[in-house]
Formats: sequence, C-alpha cells, structure tokens
Amino acid sequence: MTDGPPGWGAPLHARVLDLAGVGAGTTVLDLGCGPGTFAAAAVARGARVVGVDADRSAVVAASAAVPGAEFTVGDAHDPPPGPFDVVAAVQLLQHVANPLAVLRAAARVGDAVAVTTWGPEEECDVSAFGEALARWLPPRRPPSGPPPLTDPARLRKVVGLAGLAVVAEDEVECPFTYPDADALVGPLLASGIGRAAAARAGAAAVREAVLGRLDVNRTRTGGYVLRNRFRVLVARGGGSGTPRS
Repeated sequence: MTDGPPGWGAPLHARVLDLAGVGAGTTVLDLGCGPGTFAAAAVARGARVVGVDADRSAVVAASAAVPGAEFTVGDAHDPPPGPFDVVAAVQLLQHVANPLAVLRAAARVGDAVAVTTWGPEEECDVSAFGEALARWLPPRRPPSGPPPLTDPARLRKVVGLAGLAVVAEDEVECPFTYPDADALVGPLLASGIGRAAAARAGAAAVREAVLGRLDVNRTRTGGYVLRNRFRVLVARGGGSGTPRS
C-alpha cells in the first residue's frame, strides 16, 4: 500500500483524538511522529505534545510545521519517560521491529495508549495499485505465522499481551483524493513497487495499467477517490477506566 495524498489522515487523527479524550492540557506522546500531521491536530485541540521519530529529517520537518510541540529523534521502543496522558502510535506498529515491545513501552509511560492500523485489504481501495502492477512484481508469498495486525483479533491479542485492556475501538473511512491522473500515478512511480514495475514494463505501461484498474474510482471532474478503512483502538493498563475528556 502506498502513502496517501496530503490531508488524507484528518478523519483518522480526529477519531484518535476523540476516542482518547484529548483536549486542552492533555499531554500526548506521538510515537513515530513523521512530519507532524497528527501532532498538529492534537496541538489544535490544546494538547501538549512531544513527538518522537527515528528519522531526523522527519523531526526537522515536524519542528518547522508544528512550533507548538516538542520533537526529538528517538526510538519508539525506548520512549521518553513521561508520564503522558496519551501515547499515540498512529500507523506505526507495522513499521517497527517489535510491535509488542513498543506497546509495552507505551504502557509504561502513558495512561492511555492509542493505536491505528490499516483495515483489511478488501476494505482499502489502495490495494488496487498492487493488483494493477502484479504482473510485473514478484509473486506474493503465502502468509505464514500469525495474522497481521490489520486483523482485529490479532491486534487485540497483542495489546493484551502488552498488559493493556481495550477501552474503545472504532473504524474510520479515509478517502484518498487525487485531483487528476498525474497526482494519482506520480507518487506510485516514486514508490518501491512503482519503480520495480516500471523497471520491467516502463512508466507508460504502469500508468496505463493503474488508470485502467482505477477507472471505477474516477470522478466526473477527472480526479480519483480511493476509499480506505482504518481501525482505531484505545487501551489502558490495569484493565479499567475510560478515556479522559
């Protein structure tokens, strides 16, 4: 799956903040803060935010974009000591070496832990990119081991193993909106799967395949809208309580 266009995460961020009860004065640790888009949404609600990311360039970008928050280079497996009212791992767990260790660390420093994941592929239109390019990509290996964290039962199990009890769950749809074909295909050609496919078939063939597959997502004005589902989960240590408001 590819990264989305600017602004795609606003509905997801709002749902996380709502479920976690983030408001004026709430202390929030944003693990894997990236360029600061979630942090900006939290600051807009009056939260006091610390963001951590292993990518120094992301920390620099976040610091410039969200001057009302504090950002630092760090490892999500070893977060600042806090304590924090809310520790957020927004679209992070699928990118870390040990999701369980990250959740356990978050539970040590936070009163509430909020996590998000993609929904199942069949509920995410961006899976069409992979379908369109499949003929030029290595065959996908059959899944082995436990289900991915996109499986709700698997996510709840890992959260429980971290010593956390789920207090709120929800799903949210995030439309990925592209104004035209160039905006849709350009980022894909810069991605790993796009570069791999273009190396075998050429950029023109990749573009044709993607636009053909996503013609059903085309709008009357010539843009494209891809609808994707995400899961939000909020948990607390000790097995009791509800998110603060």
